Amino acid sequence: MQKIKTAIFIITGFICVGVFLFVFLPDHNQSGLKSVEAIASVNQEKLINTVDALENVTIKDVPKEAVEKNENSITNEIKAKVREVVEGALDLFIKEHKIVAIGDSLTEGVGDESKNGGYVGILNNTFEDNNLNITVDNFGKKGNRSDQLLKRLEKKDIVAAIEKADIVLVTIGANDIMKVLKSNFMNVTMDLFEEEKVEYSKRLTAIMDKINEINPETQVYLIGFYNPFERHFGEIKELSMIIDNWNDTGKSLTEEYENVRYIPTIDLFSHSTIDLLADDEFHPNIIGYKRMAQRVLEYIKDSKEETKMTNAVIDS
Repeated sequence: MQKIKTAIFIITGFICVGVFLFVFLPDHNQSGLKSVEAIASVNQEKLINTVDALENVTIKDVPKEAVEKNENSITNEIKAKVREVVEGALDLFIKEHKIVAIGDSLTEGVGDESKNGGYVGILNNTFEDNNLNITVDNFGKKGNRSDQLLKRLEKKDIVAAIEKADIVLVTIGANDIMKVLKSNFMNVTMDLFEEEKVEYSKRLTAIMDKINEINPETQVYLIGFYNPFERHFGEIKELSMIIDNWNDTGKSLTEEYENVRYIPTIDLFSHSTIDLLADDEFHPNIIGYKRMAQRVLEYIKDSKEETKMTNAVIDS
C-alpha cells in the first residue's frame, strides 16, 4: 500500500513539474514545444525507472513500536513547546477571551490525520488543557478563495461571532493561486499570477475592512503561506517566487492597519528534516499544524505584551 501511495505522489508530482515547466517558458513557439516534449520524455523515463525501482526494492521491516515511538516523541516535543508558550502567556489571558478563525482548508484543518481541526483545534485543546477561559469558533471552509470569504463575511453567524471576538485568525489566498493555474492550465505565465495578485490584494483589503467594520476593537492575524512544493520541486525557483510575492503582498497590507498583524509560516516548513505534510503532499499533517499553532501563540503573546506595554506608557 505504501508503494502505491508513493507511486501516486511521484506521478502527480511529475504532472505538476510538467505544468510548471510549461508555465515558465518565455513563449509557446515550436522550439519551446520541442523543449517541453524533450523534458516530458526525460521525466517519463525517470518516472518509469523510479516506479520500477519501487517495485523491486526490498524494504527492511521497521518494528511498528519503533515507528510509533518516534512519532510520539516528535508530537510530544512540539506539544511541550506549545505548552511552554502558553504558560508564558498565562498572565495575558486572565480574562475571558474569544477567538474566531476564518478562511480556507488550513483553518478547517484538512490534512490533520487526528481529525482534530488542524492548528485551530490544537489551540482550542491547548487552552482547555491549561484551563484557560478561551472559546474558539472555527469557520474554515475547504476550497475558499478570497472572493468567497468576502461573501461569507455577510453571514449572520460569522458576523455575530466576529462582533464578540477578541482575536480573528485568517488563512486565505492559496486557492486564489490555484485558480490561476486551473483556469489557464495550457497557457499560464508569471504575468497571470502577478495580475491576480493585484486583485487578491484588493479583496484582502476588503476582507480586513469588513472585519474592522464588524468589530473595530478586535485584533486580526493574517497567517501567511508556506511552500508545499519545496520538498519535491525545490529546484523550480518560480514556484518559490510566486509564494514569496504573495506573502509580501499580505504582509505589506497588514502594515496598513493598527490592529492587523502578519504571521509568517514559510520558515516552519522550509528545509525540514521531518515530514510536515499530509498524504496529499499539500496540506500540513498534525506535526505541521502543531508548528503553526505554536507560531500563532507566539505572535498572540508578543502582540498582547506590546499592547500591555503601550497601555502602561499611556497611563503613566
